[in-house]
Amino acid sequence: MTAFFSQQTALLSRSTQRLVLAVCLAASVTACAPIVISSVAGGAFVVSDRRTSGAQLEDGAIVIKANNAVRAVLGDRGNVNVSSYNRRVLVTGEVNTEQEKAQVIAAISKVDNVQLVVNELLVYIPSALSTRAKDTLATTRVKANLYDAQDIMGSVVRVITERGTVYLMGIVTQREADRATDLASRTPGVAKVVQVFEVISEAELARIQPPQKSEPAAAK
Repeated sequence: MTAFFSQQTALLSRSTQRLVLAVCLAASVTACAPIVISSVAGGAFVVSDRRTSGAQLEDGAIVIKANNAVRAVLGDRGNVNVSSYNRRVLVTGEVNTEQEKAQVIAAISKVDNVQLVVNELLVYIPSALSTRAKDTLATTRVKANLYDAQDIMGSVVRVITERGTVYLMGIVTQREADRATDLASRTPGVAKVVQVFEVISEAELARIQPPQKSEPAAAK
C-alpha cells in the first residue's frame, strides 16, 4: 500500500499532497505509514514520531485498555474518545452525569502506564453525526495547515477536534507549540485550541532527534 500511495501522490499538486497526508494522519491510517510525499523543493515529507518505540506500543495498549474500561463503566451510553501520546491520555466526548464522568476518569487513571489524564469530558448529550463530520474536517484542515508551514514539522503534532475545540498533542519545543497553536487557531471551523503538548527544550529535541542530511533530489 505504501508504494502505491507514494506513486499516486507524486502526481498531485503541492497543496493536494499535503491535504491527502493530513487526511491519512487525521484518520490514523497506520497502514499508510511511513508515507513519503515529494515536496516542491525536491525533498520529502516523512511521517515521524518522537516517541520511543516502547512508548508507541504502550500508547496503543493504553487506548485499547482505556476503551475497555470506559465500556465497563458506561456500556453503550455516552460518547467517550480516548487519545494517548507518550502515556499522556486525553479524554474527550460526552457523558450523561457528573458521576459517570468521575467514574470514567477514575477507570482510565488506573490503566497500566498512564502518567497523566487530561479530562475534557462534558456532561452533555452525545454530539450529532453532523458535528462529528465538521470536527473531522477541522482536523484535516489543521493538519494541512501544519504541513503547509515551512517552519514546523507537522507530522509530530497530533490533532483531535471535539465540538470545534482542537486539542494538540505531541512532544514539541515551546516554539513549535506556539506556532502550531497559532496555525490551528486561524483555521476555519476551529473555535478554541487547547495544548496537551509535552514541551521539551531545544537541547532535548537535538538529543532525541539529531539533524538528518537531506538526500539530493533525483534528476528528472
